[in-house]
Amino acid sequence: MRVRWASLVVAVTTVAACYAWAPAAGPATAPARKGWRAPPPAAATSGGGASVPGPAERRDLTRALDDYLEDRPGRVAAAAFDLVTGAGYTYHDSGPFLLASVAKAGILTALLLRAQAAGRPLTRHERSRAGVMIRRSDNQAASELYAAVGGRRGLARVLRGLGATATWPAPWPYWGATRGGPSEQLRVLWALSSPAGPVSAANRRFAMRLMSSVVPGQAWGVSAAASAGDRVSLKNGWLPARVHGGLWTVNSIGRLRSDGHDLLVAVLSERSPGKDTGIATVERVARLVVGTLRRDREPRRGA
Repeated sequence: MRVRWASLVVAVTTVAACYAWAPAAGPATAPARKGWRAPPPAAATSGGGASVPGPAERRDLTRALDDYLEDRPGRVAAAAFDLVTGAGYTYHDSGPFLLASVAKAGILTALLLRAQAAGRPLTRHERSRAGVMIRRSDNQAASELYAAVGGRRGLARVLRGLGATATWPAPWPYWGATRGGPSEQLRVLWALSSPAGPVSAANRRFAMRLMSSVVPGQAWGVSAAASAGDRVSLKNGWLPARVHGGLWTVNSIGRLRSDGHDLLVAVLSERSPGKDTGIATVERVARLVVGTLRRDREPRRGA
């Protein structure tokens, strides 16, 4: 999905990134189900990483990422959290990135919560448009659904309800210019996957079914970190950004599930000279982060 919107001009906005896991209070949480709780705090600390048990592991992982990225073009940030073991990590999660088509996961979340708030299932048309938006990364479907959820204000209301206070939706129809960081994308993944979140069981199954059946040409990214037997769900985004002189934004968010792990992973990058370069960078970062979180981790009792 190489985006060629003739009228897309991405404005550079300075955003103060402050990532916190407590859900926003008040009307913004209205679309959520009663009783939902915020996702675990472990993956949300901005900076060089937190919550991977053992300071030596944190240092080693950060050093490995620094060493790899030293000779790579552009800027990269990552966040991951294991819902089973409680292990989490963030890397350079201190500034906003252009989300490109990763924003479609947020649009899907808003669509599902909007239908739930109305006490109804998705219509056949909504399910069809959501399917092509996620599986094929169809931009026309995304623009249609972005309008349906209320555009910038509607998506912002849902994101604030999830506690994603530093993700800034763009005006309709430029949803791809939405900006945010990787730890806040974990909130979106959490909402779409966790029984403790605001999305109903039926809608979670629908969302994961879409994200686990993207077309083969779009199945790169965090999937590179999957182990044999993992169930992979993801959404990627890629865009030659005018605001960066045509250099590429390449992003990947997803979920890797196995018997002993349930990992939510987000890797965002910008200013790569080409799409393939960005993909290679994102995949290597995902493998390094996921490899560390999976190392010698035992599931918590009762998890």
